[in-house]
Amino acid sequence: MARSQDRRPGFSRRAQYGIFTGYVVAVLGVVAGVVLLAVSLFNPGAFSFARAAAAEVARPMGQAGAETRVASQGLFAGIAAYFNAGRQNAELSREVAAARANAVTMRAMEGENRRLKALLGIIDPQARPVAAARLIGSTSASARRFAVLSVGANQNLRPGQPVRSGSGLIGRVVEVGPNTARVLLVTDPDNVVPVRRASDGLPAFVQGGSNGRIEIRMINMGVNPLHKGDVFVTSGSGGLYPPGIPVAVATEPHRDGAVGHLASDPSDADFVIVLPVFQPAAVAALEASQKAAGPAPGDDGEP
Repeated sequence: MARSQDRRPGFSRRAQYGIFTGYVVAVLGVVAGVVLLAVSLFNPGAFSFARAAAAEVARPMGQAGAETRVASQGLFAGIAAYFNAGRQNAELSREVAAARANAVTMRAMEGENRRLKALLGIIDPQARPVAAARLIGSTSASARRFAVLSVGANQNLRPGQPVRSGSGLIGRVVEVGPNTARVLLVTDPDNVVPVRRASDGLPAFVQGGSNGRIEIRMINMGVNPLHKGDVFVTSGSGGLYPPGIPVAVATEPHRDGAVGHLASDPSDADFVIVLPVFQPAAVAALEASQKAAGPAPGDDGEP
């Protein structure tokens, strides 16, 4: 017998239970979403296990994507080099001649430095890299700037370790999974890197912006002594980053410092190396003092 057209679903107890269950599930979903959002805002580290698990699952796809990107870049570079072979050959010949002249000068300076260090008893500690890794993922449009490495705790990675490419500093490790690690890039607003000008040791610091650019700011405010083309390297202050790693080049000086570009763009880096913390005791003492003082206003919980 067909149901009457005038009979509403509300007269059916089963339909009532179904509608009630749907409302309960919807309300519980909204409440759970609000709770998760609040936790992510006030304690981002609470979901580090979930991010690490997701990175582990996506690791094979990230490695395949990195290999595809490198292969495509090599293909296009080969095509461009074929059409520009004559001009590039002339430029390379001039560069080789200049490099040979500079090499003679550098060898003389290295010998003089070794002699002076021997007289003064100076020993340069050579820190061995922790691991070599491939960048298998990174953020490109977000206000936060992170990258993912193809190595993790199984390769002795720990939070706080610096990451660099052959051209310069990339960032530091903030989260570690079994075979992946999350890197806070230099372009992130929460990453502040102490630097010095390579030419004269002028102290400054580099801080990322939410737009992916970087700012070079002076420690001593006053007359801005920066010029376009100034190169900045890590100073070793704070004990986290080893000194002498290229970080940034000033491009647009302004009243408080300069806008710059990175010495090593993460989007162009394929393989990187992870270095040990420069002065673990100093970093541990700083972290202990920060914990004793409590979280700073606006602190996002990142190490």
